[in-house]
Amino acid sequence: MPHDLHHRAVVADAHNDLLMAVSARPPKRWGPYFRERWLPQLRDGGVDIQVLPVFIDDQYRPEGALRQTLRMIECAHVLAEANADQVALCLNGTEIDAALAEGKIALVLALESAPGIDASVELFPTLFRLGVRIASIAHWGRTPLADGSREDATGSRLTGPGIEALREMESLGMLFDISHLGAGGVAHVLELATRPLIATHSCARALRDHHRNLTDEQIRGVAATGGVICVNFVPDFLTDDQAKVGTDRIVDHIEHIVSVAGIDHVGLGSDFVREVMHDVTPPCCESLDDEDPMFDFPGLEGPAGMPLVTEALVRRGLAEADILKILGGNMRRLMAEHMG
Repeated sequence: MPHDLHHRAVVADAHNDLLMAVSARPPKRWGPYFRERWLPQLRDGGVDIQVLPVFIDDQYRPEGALRQTLRMIECAHVLAEANADQVALCLNGTEIDAALAEGKIALVLALESAPGIDASVELFPTLFRLGVRIASIAHWGRTPLADGSREDATGSRLTGPGIEALREMESLGMLFDISHLGAGGVAHVLELATRPLIATHSCARALRDHHRNLTDEQIRGVAATGGVICVNFVPDFLTDDQAKVGTDRIVDHIEHIVSVAGIDHVGLGSDFVREVMHDVTPPCCESLDDEDPMFDFPGLEGPAGMPLVTEALVRRGLAEADILKILGGNMRRLMAEHMG
């Protein structure tokens, strides 16, 4: 039953950094490499909607951030065109539905922390024209727009350009992502937002006291906008006890968010960090991240493991209709009604 349910469902993953791995190859390899390395995993995992964040590594910041942002966006277009029989880069809910009807995986472009924009908010429409439909404005640290969650001690809210960014994104139809945003910034956004928000890859702080996770008050706030909180699979955000790492812990966070926000406001945002790190680390070099327990999630390191989450949801006894919403129904609705 879980296998059949998973493959009948629309499965949406709100955060997979695979674009980092593909764009690390020479441009002529972008299309073939995606087809060889990532497409089979997405198909095995039953993923129907995949958000592709544009994350800019420290080596490109600040001077090369915009150039690398554009390069990764170009990579997304090239890999989609080269695999047009299997995937489609979608700009709105209508295009997502059309892709799904044709048996294709719907790809959606996102910005993670938007370092390429810096304080030049006027570039959001430019990136929207290039296909970006979701964006966050901070990562771990400070940006010209806001502070990330590791800077919570500052108590800072959005900067002036950060407020302009929120307004611009709402005007465009670009979903505002609060994942990684500091507590003061989240509170500020909740005061100002006039459209639904999304947390593309965040867990519940009530279950794991980590600055990257959302408090119940923040979860309720996102739900009140009509938005969706997508649960992160990274073990360090799920638990501080390695013995508890597993898909059941993911379901713990899902159930907690449902209890706080309601069944219509939860989704999945895998953040398969270890899989991507393996894909971008040269064989000649030792990867310290590979030894980091925060990435150690046996069986669920990549998209092919997504059915394990459905199995855990079924084991927990959730109703089929609720599971369908969690796996992707809520994300599909949000995108159909408010994206683009």
